[in-house]
Amino acid sequence: MFASRARRTRGGTSMCGITGWVDFERDLTKEGPVVEAMAATLAHRGPDAAGTWLSPSCAFGHRRLVVVDPAGGAQPMVRGRGDSVYVIVYNGELYNTTDIRRDLEARGHVFQGYSDTEALLLAFIEWGPDCLARLNGIFAFAVWSEADQRLFLARDRLGVKPLFYAQRGSAFIFGSELKAVLAHPAVEPIVGAEGLAEVMLMGPARTPGCGVFRNVNELRPGRYLIHDRSGTRVRTYWSLESRPHPDDLETTTATVRELLRDTVERQLVSDVPVCTLLSGGLDSSAVTALVAEAYGGNGRSGPGVILPAPNGHLPLDTYSIDYAGNDRHFRSNEYQPDADGPWVRRVSDLLGTNHHRVTIDTPELVAALKDSVRANDLPGFADVDSSLLLFCREVKRRATVALSGEAADEVWGGYPWFRNPEAVAANTFPWARSTAARASLLAPEVAEVVGAREYVPRRYHEALAEVPRLPGEGPEEARLREIFYLNITRFMPTLLDRKDRMSMASGLEVRVPYCDHRLVEYAWNIPAAMKFAGGREKGLLRLALRGVLPDDVIMRKKSPYPKTHNPAYLAAVQGWLEDVLADPSSPLLQLIDVARVRSIIAGDGAAFGTSWFGQLMGGAQLFAYLAQVDHWLREYHVSIR
Repeated sequence: MFASRARRTRGGTSMCGITGWVDFERDLTKEGPVVEAMAATLAHRGPDAAGTWLSPSCAFGHRRLVVVDPAGGAQPMVRGRGDSVYVIVYNGELYNTTDIRRDLEARGHVFQGYSDTEALLLAFIEWGPDCLARLNGIFAFAVWSEADQRLFLARDRLGVKPLFYAQRGSAFIFGSELKAVLAHPAVEPIVGAEGLAEVMLMGPARTPGCGVFRNVNELRPGRYLIHDRSGTRVRTYWSLESRPHPDDLETTTATVRELLRDTVERQLVSDVPVCTLLSGGLDSSAVTALVAEAYGGNGRSGPGVILPAPNGHLPLDTYSIDYAGNDRHFRSNEYQPDADGPWVRRVSDLLGTNHHRVTIDTPELVAALKDSVRANDLPGFADVDSSLLLFCREVKRRATVALSGEAADEVWGGYPWFRNPEAVAANTFPWARSTAARASLLAPEVAEVVGAREYVPRRYHEALAEVPRLPGEGPEEARLREIFYLNITRFMPTLLDRKDRMSMASGLEVRVPYCDHRLVEYAWNIPAAMKFAGGREKGLLRLALRGVLPDDVIMRKKSPYPKTHNPAYLAAVQGWLEDVLADPSSPLLQLIDVARVRSIIAGDGAAFGTSWFGQLMGGAQLFAYLAQVDHWLREYHVSIR
């Protein structure tokens, strides 16, 4: 009845790529080649092994990256209980496996290995969907119950790990990335008005749940899905809840410090070396310091200290990114007040890390713009994506697991728009205040079809309608709660998607301690005035890190992910877009007002001001984004209808 095939090179782990197909009207034991092709699209996520599992109504595919339990973590994993058979494919990492394992052993379960995959599968067998409340980690997984003929899908609370699905007739198809879903012969790369609006007006952000391609969905964070013969149901198992914050400043600061320390220590679980991505900013420096502290064993670190790390790797490896020519071309602005280099050296020297500086030159940065589209399955953050892809490739040469500082700004209020009265008062997403200017780039008939004037406002008000209100909260505090909610549920997923796709395209696992749900839940209800303690962005987080980092690092003004300031990059992407506009076969031409775009090119993109999305997307990134749209339409053979 069942068939299973696995190809191993080094063993298995849970941080990888998953895909599957459920169909009650055909025999899937004969569909091995299709499932293998779907899984093959995810080979970059799991370069170490591949496996499939086939039954009459369900087929799973898996790609594996080795991090924990090389011998015992093989997937798809099959376990039985009585006469019932359960099968799991899992992408993620649990940071409380030991606790879950202890509880399950007390209930009579016997483990065959020590992987978190086995702990998760047995947890589902024992508790069903209620197991989700017990999990601390990042995950997207599928469990098939043969006795019930039921598929269960779930995604972690903050959406660190991706999961998409589609239904075509009797076929239910899912995958870690859009490319795996599109590899199924029933799923065509069709984009309708909604998907076009997402790309041309919202992008590189995306409305939660929207898979851009027609009738392709994303399982939203904090949700699970059940699919069986009676249909498909999606349920919410976690969401932010608003309640009064009872703790004073001193207690709150101590709680944040200990939560962050515990989170970092939990995320060091690995059978391979762990490194950190270090920019010299508050967030990544704190993570690095706490990793160094944990490896030091005595709770202290200091200048020149050589810190022990797992598996005999000494000392802790750290990595930073820079760009050829930035020493000459860097210009300070509101969003990037200073260069990272001196701060990276300061923190690395302080903690005694083995630091690696990765320098990227303009030609390779431009060349990787196309690679990043393939990694993302959509146009993205232009050079902010391609540089991260190149950076992760270099890190992967020496490491498999890295810790990063993503999500601190969204959770703790780090962006300028949290404290800019104009941005706070804007009746739109604070990172996307150039919607009208973007709409002006569209061909008039396209603008009408996608509802260019109404689309982004509608999505904005849908988001506001979700905000969990706190009765009795004043208008200013209530508005800041809205801003925090928008950042956590709309902006942060965009950056998490970027980090997941670019790192996993390189076979590198990146963990994000600031996304620990306990930390996010606690931070959510801290009053904004306390979060901005001392009149600073992330003021409370800075207080919590006293004694962990020196004062000058703690008080450094926020500086985002670095980008190139080399004018050669602007010239290169401008030339690429001009070539696209000159090509009569370009699929982009049917979507845009060509004359309008040419006029913007003539002005080097200055018509959009400092940025048209977020902090980093200026004129050069606009040109690259439009060229990426053209490449995406061609590469994915997108049909617009």
